[in-house]
Amino acid sequence: MLMLAVLLAGSSLFAGAGKADAKGLGEELIIVNKKTNELGYFRQGKLEKVFSVGTGKTSDLTPNGTFKIVNKIKNRPYYKEKIPGGDPANPLGDRWLGLDVNGTPGTTYAIHGNNNAKSIGKYVSAGCIRMHNSEVHWLYDQVKVGTKVVVTSTANSFETIAKAHGYKLDVMEFDGKLIINGKEQSTSSSMLMVDSRIYIPMRESFTLLGGTVRWNNDTWTVTAKVGDRTITHKPQATTATVNGKEVAMTASLLVDGMVMMPLRDVSLLTGYSVKWDNKTKTVSLSGGVKPSSK
Repeated sequence: MLMLAVLLAGSSLFAGAGKADAKGLGEELIIVNKKTNELGYFRQGKLEKVFSVGTGKTSDLTPNGTFKIVNKIKNRPYYKEKIPGGDPANPLGDRWLGLDVNGTPGTTYAIHGNNNAKSIGKYVSAGCIRMHNSEVHWLYDQVKVGTKVVVTSTANSFETIAKAHGYKLDVMEFDGKLIINGKEQSTSSSMLMVDSRIYIPMRESFTLLGGTVRWNNDTWTVTAKVGDRTITHKPQATTATVNGKEVAMTASLLVDGMVMMPLRDVSLLTGYSVKWDNKTKTVSLSGGVKPSSK
């Protein structure tokens, strides 16, 4: 029950916290999620851009794993069909970011352009990761040889995947006010700002809404009851259930053992109205769902 103890802890979790350790924030990271056929590009701890991509016709053709970009080539010929580099008929486009996959020296697998824009977003390739030519031009100019590339297939968010692979997100304490039904409230744990999104501590904030929060160590889920809503959620997942119905949401964060909920999804989950005032740095929650009378 260690996790429950941590969730119930409180004031010490963010003591002395401010901007996250800057070590590693300048690093680049590319994540390819085959489940959504999207590529996320991180720089300086932030998800900077997301692109639609094409991947293998079958799940095994584009291997899962962590690889490195080992070469960058402009106008690479398509040797199989003897098509010159830069030719409009070249299915590789005119930019090639070669990946060291299972000992291949960047000559077999790559992130590259293409000559069929309609293939992007689909499962179409023999293993490479296809991009729109204009977008791979942009990416080519950003990344360095040695950049880490994670290929996976998951329902998790890019931020969750990045953190699971040791990437340091640009996490900052959010120095703002929390107002619930017109009354300012305080929490022993700080709200956080991650990639321009505000996250609030689930247990404390839901308790302030009159709810209860319990952790199930067997299923690794947290269940909250707020008004007549029962909310069940697995930390870092992109879904929750509300009264038994699954709803999509931005993935929560698990920070030092504490579940942090994205502010914009609190309304969806609890029924409270959520407002953000940038001038006063105020988060306001109002209304809510009244308990059912039986």
